[in-house]
Amino acid sequence: MKVALVTDAWFPQVNGVVTTLNQTATQLRHLGYEVRMVTSEGKVGIPCPTYPEIRLTLSPKRRIGRIFSAFLPDAVHIATEGPLGLAARNWCQQQGWIFTTSFHTRFPEYIAARFPVPVSWGYAYMRWFHGAADHVLVSNEALAQELRERGLGRLCLWPRGVDGELFRPLPEEERLAHLPGPRPAFVYCGRVAVEKNVEAFLSLDLPGSKHVIGDGPLRADLQRRYPEVHFLGLMRGETLARHLASADVMVFPSRTDTLGLVLYEANACGVPVAAYPVVGPQAVVENGINGYLDEDLGKASLAAWSVSRDACRTAALVHDWRRCTEVFASLLVPARPDSLNAFPRQDVV
Repeated sequence: MKVALVTDAWFPQVNGVVTTLNQTATQLRHLGYEVRMVTSEGKVGIPCPTYPEIRLTLSPKRRIGRIFSAFLPDAVHIATEGPLGLAARNWCQQQGWIFTTSFHTRFPEYIAARFPVPVSWGYAYMRWFHGAADHVLVSNEALAQELRERGLGRLCLWPRGVDGELFRPLPEEERLAHLPGPRPAFVYCGRVAVEKNVEAFLSLDLPGSKHVIGDGPLRADLQRRYPEVHFLGLMRGETLARHLASADVMVFPSRTDTLGLVLYEANACGVPVAAYPVVGPQAVVENGINGYLDEDLGKASLAAWSVSRDACRTAALVHDWRRCTEVFASLLVPARPDSLNAFPRQDVV
């Protein structure tokens, strides 16, 4: 079966959407699917306002038509609502093709945090965009319920996984050598931007030391205002995994993430998570098992410090990318009538 995955978010960006789609494409290929990634990689684009890591493709409609006409996918999945996703959506509708979409990011809230645009306007666009899809894939039931209340329908659960070979515990002596400053080491890992609420972590009165792994538009200002915090910059691969595994607690202050793959990654390293009891962390963290959730983030951070590191890893390894991709594949739909032959009957939902 040939599958086209369309996304405005792709390498060299470092975020959960890119990780999810890369892992999904890799696992689909292992399962025998032929996958065509339709991305902005190598194409002329402009930086997304306030998120320059994302390059927005210019005039993508003609390119989408050329790719789809040549590749003739049996299934089309549109992962983002940007220019590429919009062009793919519109082209499919014009051709009478059926497709699925996924909801990864609360862009209405992110835009409203930066510009005087009502959140309701953003969700009107989301309802319109995803309303044309046969299925809308979401990462957890709490998010699905929230989106239903905002008028989105045809929602299906598509869980997320973690690479337990890359994200793994370190021997104790090595673990204690990576992060500067006294213990315990409380670490934030993610984009340093307004929607991540990083200052809620930086302003906590905690023992030991605080560390920030990541970069973003607020880094320079926060680094100036919190000189005692160790800002370690953007990390990838083994370097990221080693530093994350060196933490005593991973603090996740975001109130807007729809899940947060870094929660699974921290747990896979044996690191407990502290977060607010909101959509995203609620789908991952069980108090006393792999971290703590509390409206008092400082209280959650101190409580998480006592959680078993072995239990954290055990909880994370339940989330396997192959099984997640099998769920994804089961939710794909035939793009065209002649695609039906590519689908096992039990896979069509």
